[in-house]
Amino acid sequence: MISPVLPVYKKSELAFTHGQGPYLWSTKNKKYLDFASGVAVNCLGHAHEAMVKALTEQAKKYWHVGNGHHIPEQEHLAQTLVNKTFADTVFFTNSGVEAVECGLKMIRRYFHSRKQSHKYEVICCENAFHGRSLAAITAAGQKKLTDGFSPLPKGFVHVPFGDIEAIKNKISHKTAAIFLEPIQGEGGIVVGTQKYLQQVREIANEYNLLLFFDEIQCGVGRTGKLFYHEWANVIPDIMSIAKGIGGGFPMGACLATEKAAQGMTPGTHGSTCGGNPLACTIGQTIIDIISEEHFLKTVYNTGQYLYDALTLLIDKHPNVLKSVRGKGLMLGLQTHVPNSEFVKKLRANGLLTVIGGDNIVRILPPLTITKEHCDEAVDIISSCC
Repeated sequence: MISPVLPVYKKSELAFTHGQGPYLWSTKNKKYLDFASGVAVNCLGHAHEAMVKALTEQAKKYWHVGNGHHIPEQEHLAQTLVNKTFADTVFFTNSGVEAVECGLKMIRRYFHSRKQSHKYEVICCENAFHGRSLAAITAAGQKKLTDGFSPLPKGFVHVPFGDIEAIKNKISHKTAAIFLEPIQGEGGIVVGTQKYLQQVREIANEYNLLLFFDEIQCGVGRTGKLFYHEWANVIPDIMSIAKGIGGGFPMGACLATEKAAQGMTPGTHGSTCGGNPLACTIGQTIIDIISEEHFLKTVYNTGQYLYDALTLLIDKHPNVLKSVRGKGLMLGLQTHVPNSEFVKKLRANGLLTVIGGDNIVRILPPLTITKEHCDEAVDIISSCC
């Protein structure tokens, strides 16, 4: 008999009753150190006081009105994001994949508005992940995502991540944009170098293409900057964000320059619940906290501390651990043993992590962790080794 919940997830044996900070407690009252954060979502940890206060106060006011009305909470958060990023305008969604869809539609409408509808192809990177809609799995191009869903949408071509010459070789009269994750998350914490991102921007400028960054996993403070592309001093034309911006409340956003958004006129896109007052109140609270210079500096320093500690573990357990990579608190631990088995072993010993491509264990803790939490995690990893 089929489960009442559609069985599209491989679930662990765990269920939880409550959380606090970086910890979760199971229905069996076992305590877990959460270095998965719901896959980089719980950026301020569990039951953060400011988030609980903001959500409770807003819930007493009003939850939802249609986007045909002005929503002050939405307009306030949009202006905050505009002030703190490259963007001139923001569209709010309920998830990351919706933000990706908005960006892909924006690309086509941009060239349509310029009477260049023949330009619709998007150059994407292999080993990517952009969500689970038909367009998103096609953009990612991984067989494990697309198998059984043909025919797939047209207009996507793929190149190896990090390969500038491959991008140049794929550009044609139909090319409209370049779309990539500055750090590939599900693909195994594969970090795009500053030089690579700068060269991609230069190519987009040279060929009059739009540049679309997916910072759903690597954005919202996770690397020690508000967004990862800031490390390279590169400005995209469009950016999708989600996960951390809601801290566990379903939320995403598509940010864009005025130029890139010129084709998005009334009726070209929409969302019933995207940008509702509850979500935007939470998003505002998170951005206000995370964008503080001291907070971001602490994220980076804590991430470096954890990176160094994991590096020492590789020397201590060379038959189990192979390498560590990433930036800030978006880290990947490559193992010689199957990563799925290692993640199970860690979970059995009280540490939650996430698998990734290239036999990677993804380490994505709340941005509020301390060095003491890092030491606790490293001790668990070492004992499991």
